[in-house]
Amino acid sequence: MTKPEWLTIKPASTEKYGAVKRLLSCSGLGTVCVGAHCPNASECWSAGTATFMVLGDACTRGCRFCAVPKKATGAAPDPAEPGRLAMAVHELKLRYVVVTSVCRDDLEDQGAGHFAACIREIKMANPGAAVEVLIPDFQGNEGLIRRVVEAGPDVVGHNIETVERLTPFIRDRRASYALSLKVLRIVKALNGAVLTKSSMMLGLGEKGPEIFAAMKGLRTAKVDFLALGQYLCPGAQNLPVQEYVTPKKFEELKKAALGLGFLNVASGPFVRSSYRASEFFTEAMASRKANA
Repeated sequence: MTKPEWLTIKPASTEKYGAVKRLLSCSGLGTVCVGAHCPNASECWSAGTATFMVLGDACTRGCRFCAVPKKATGAAPDPAEPGRLAMAVHELKLRYVVVTSVCRDDLEDQGAGHFAACIREIKMANPGAAVEVLIPDFQGNEGLIRRVVEAGPDVVGHNIETVERLTPFIRDRRASYALSLKVLRIVKALNGAVLTKSSMMLGLGEKGPEIFAAMKGLRTAKVDFLALGQYLCPGAQNLPVQEYVTPKKFEELKKAALGLGFLNVASGPFVRSSYRASEFFTEAMASRKANA
């Protein structure tokens, strides 16, 4: 399937982009920008932001849309990683940080303790910085989700990825649509002040009513932010694109989502879960303040 003309990324080459790239190379920190072939790396790095990926570069799950390498067992978590991450945030003078990870079903706590340590270290070394975490499902274990929430993130994201019907064909067999909604509900139940977020890929064969049903399901789980983006096949071993969704359709979906009550919606061909994350948060905080 030939890519349409609107799917053209303009490379960025700015001083800030170079600084982020050099620091990441020297620090040994991973980013989802590189690991998942994100199309927004140039834009985000040029703006001085990055989504850090902790707990190694190999995932224990085998979702068919993802380019991250798969292994049954990953390397032992590096206890120095949270500190290095906090120092990188300090050096880059970031006021908003996104932290995600591969799935680590092989670990006793599935990486929850490491997430918590990263949040605490970042906030300790960078007073005033906001932290967003994009977490795996932790197999729905409320105790593990609690460890992350109690560490004090400002936003907790967990992606449903696709509509309910396609979930078994697209995501790893250990993941499920219902489980992802459960995770998002648990976060809100643990701390209603924490903003929650989810993301969906389009172009995998989903139908319009299914997209709307998924958005309604997320609102029922009290999710605050939604990101809708075009699925782009990262490699020959991954699922092929079934449809290139037009920018007009993305705009229509954004209006429909806002009508359901999401605080903010990013919808477009290149949108990913952490796209313009700081803007989402800033606008939500301003809205809360205005309505207080």
